[in-house]
Amino acid sequence: MNKVVSEFGSSVGEVALTNFQKRLAQNYFIALDAILKLTEEKRQKKRTNQDPVPVTWVNVNMEKLARDVVAMARVGFDPSQPNHINPIPYKNKHLGKYDITFIEGYRGIELKATKYGLDVPDHVTVELVYSTDKFRPVKKDSKNKYEGYEFEIVNAFDRGNIIGGFYYHNFSQAPEKNKLVIMTKKDIEKRKPDHASAEFWGGEKDKWENNKKVGTETIEGWYDKMAWKTIYRAAYGDITIDSQKIDDDYLRLKQMESDFAEVEVDEEIKANANGAIIDITPTDPPADEPENPPASAAERPVKKADGPPKAIDPDNFVDDVPPINQEMQF
Repeated sequence: MNKVVSEFGSSVGEVALTNFQKRLAQNYFIALDAILKLTEEKRQKKRTNQDPVPVTWVNVNMEKLARDVVAMARVGFDPSQPNHINPIPYKNKHLGKYDITFIEGYRGIELKATKYGLDVPDHVTVELVYSTDKFRPVKKDSKNKYEGYEFEIVNAFDRGNIIGGFYYHNFSQAPEKNKLVIMTKKDIEKRKPDHASAEFWGGEKDKWENNKKVGTETIEGWYDKMAWKTIYRAAYGDITIDSQKIDDDYLRLKQMESDFAEVEVDEEIKANANGAIIDITPTDPPADEPENPPASAAERPVKKADGPPKAIDPDNFVDDVPPINQEMQF
């Protein structure tokens, strides 16, 4: 660990970090140490197309990592907190090392919007609407000065099926800015990852008995929590960023998002490269295009388990982060 911290300091030199931010930076390396070990174990178990480069600290692009960690620590992302930030290692073919990218969880999106937002609401309400609930939107018009809603839970212990949801931005001192956005169940489903895990979203999965696969079964999963999280991401993704608050750390975050989005597009092109040929003049490829990065959790194909599944934590959505280029826009 001392060697890692030393490399961190030599890569970026003296940086202005508070004691709190220094602790956050240390949390990144603690979290990454565990992730690298787990990824290396998976690499060693891979029987075909095994990458010859071990996933260890010596093979990590420390210069890039150090700068990225400084930026995220200054923003306040804490990898030790659930759903703040999710590190993902991927191979950079030009360097022969592993770059580390970071995907924001839904709590991380909230933190960034609160810090850099132009008009940050005093309160953000996120609710699912079930078939037995009574929900009436109040839109701003000649009769209503402010946007709002009426919401009543009729049967708290048996609310029926999810039919949609909504989020509400409330401004106490400027109620004319209040904003209500309604999402139907179809709107929520459109934001569901293509290869969503059945343990989270529900659906069909392998059935095991006595450590042997005996078929498949349909499980309920945690659809309500995933649907709520989807609306939550949309609620904070809808807060406009204030250009006057943008600093180098924010720009660094956007650059990381852009870099990883390019990686995802490249993987999609590779996956669909056997279609009809279009005769055009290609542009030169980017100079530092990573090779064979793992797909984001949302695009990652569902793998068949080699044994009985592990227990699922319904409040840990790390494995179902939607791809960057599918962030909710309104």
